[in-house]
Amino acid sequence: MDPLALLILVIATLFCAYMAWNIGANDVANAMGTSVGSKALTLKGAVIVAAIFEFSGAFFIGSRVTDTIRRGMVDTELFAADPMMLVYGMLAALLAAAVWLNIASKYGLPVSTTHAIVGAVTGFGIVAGGWGSIHWGTMAKIALSWLVSPLSGGIMAFALFTFLNRKIINAANPFRALRFHVPILVFAVVTVIGIALFHEGLASVRLQVPLWLAVTLAVAVGLAAALAVRIAIVRITERRSPELLSRFNFIEYIFKYLQIMTACYVAFAHGSNDVANAVGPYAAIVSILQSHSVAAKTEVPVWILGMGGIGIVIGLATYGYKVIETIGRKITELTPSRGFAAEFGTATTVLICSNLGIPISTTHTLVGAVIGIGFARGISALDFRIVRNIFSSWFITLPATMLISIVLFVAFRYMFGA
Repeated sequence: MDPLALLILVIATLFCAYMAWNIGANDVANAMGTSVGSKALTLKGAVIVAAIFEFSGAFFIGSRVTDTIRRGMVDTELFAADPMMLVYGMLAALLAAAVWLNIASKYGLPVSTTHAIVGAVTGFGIVAGGWGSIHWGTMAKIALSWLVSPLSGGIMAFALFTFLNRKIINAANPFRALRFHVPILVFAVVTVIGIALFHEGLASVRLQVPLWLAVTLAVAVGLAAALAVRIAIVRITERRSPELLSRFNFIEYIFKYLQIMTACYVAFAHGSNDVANAVGPYAAIVSILQSHSVAAKTEVPVWILGMGGIGIVIGLATYGYKVIETIGRKITELTPSRGFAAEFGTATTVLICSNLGIPISTTHTLVGAVIGIGFARGISALDFRIVRNIFSSWFITLPATMLISIVLFVAFRYMFGA
């Protein structure tokens, strides 16, 4: 590798790490905000959960969406005559998205990292290759997901919280209701994660597991988890302590542990989807520098996914508290049962779309889910001033990152003599 290529690789690595750090500070804070806001997890606990499950999601099934960001948004063939133009563009996209996320995190604004990187890639793509360089079909698919994701998250969270209210919280015998319904919810969470991990995750490390076997293994693990939870709840309800005799306190006590489980679910789903926002452009840069071609079809190296996962966790640990405050406390008051419903709706939507290769916004999905919980409690439970500010930041993100990316792309071309 010649000295210029080595210099660009070093710069790209730094930009990728910076972007991953900002994803952790902004987007992972969204994912963990409901757990911290409901007091199911401390900030330290959220970091530990993220460290394990964000990294696992990114490492095992992050490559599918990464390939969409790397190849699916810009027509790379238009850069075949001068592949370095695509390298400079991806450098600009990484830095532009990271800078915008850093600004948003400073003010506690939960913006979409997917919005940020899509806007940045689109910005340099239009300047470098013209309007025809953008895969508008893929862009339309992504744009549609921005509408679908908050609606899906909101509807799922609304429906689940309404179900919990009727069947457990307001049940005539909440203890019996907990024994019956909670193991079913645990089975659903564990089984979905298991299918994703056994079928998609092991394939990423070259262990092909047929779908039928993955489903069978996941169901078996889900049933074991449900049985264990059922036994635990029976034992807890038989020896209720005085502080848990209150119906409300007891139900929220149980859901505190369920929410920790869904926090793991959210972290895994988020890592699988949003690591692409950092490592997608970086993977394109590495591929071009190694092959000197935009046409090379190489797999996303696992070390790149691992680097992205580590950067995300560090970002949450060091700077995620500002956005956690917005998501966890300012939109609507959260308890463990409400947080469980919001996280379950979010994670299910994100994980399904991740397996379809759709880089949806975890931010949009989670905010939609939290708003859905607010509606389930009654419209007065929502702080619409905060909701308005969040929505405004979403609309600003796309043009802001496009503009920053264009400026940086021109600057990099000038710096490297292109």
